[in-house]
Amino acid sequence: MAAATTPADPERRPQTSATGPVPFDFSQPPIIEGFSPLPKIKDETFKEKFMRKTKENPFVPIGCLGTAGALMYGLRAFHQGKTRQSQLLMRGRIFAQGFTVVAIIVGVFTTAVKPRQ
Repeated sequence: MAAATTPADPERRPQTSATGPVPFDFSQPPIIEGFSPLPKIKDETFKEKFMRKTKENPFVPIGCLGTAGALMYGLRAFHQGKTRQSQLLMRGRIFAQGFTVVAIIVGVFTTAVKPRQ
């Protein structure tokens, strides 16, 4: 009776492995239907990335330097007791910060709209 329950032909046996199918291989990225990841570009150093970003949107570093300069001169004027000059420089700092934020938003928008190469 035992011989009747097991198939005699080894090719007809059901394929069962001890490990079973692997649901996810952590050494490889997941395969998602309809998605193809972009190839990884070489790693950049901080200086290379800074130079590339500055060339893409030069107004952001200009705005940052303007903000820092107005802040430094405004604090110096405040320390010296020149309240009128200090107030004007703090208003200039707010203007420079606004300029920087607008430059960042414009840069992000143009990067998003620019076609991929």
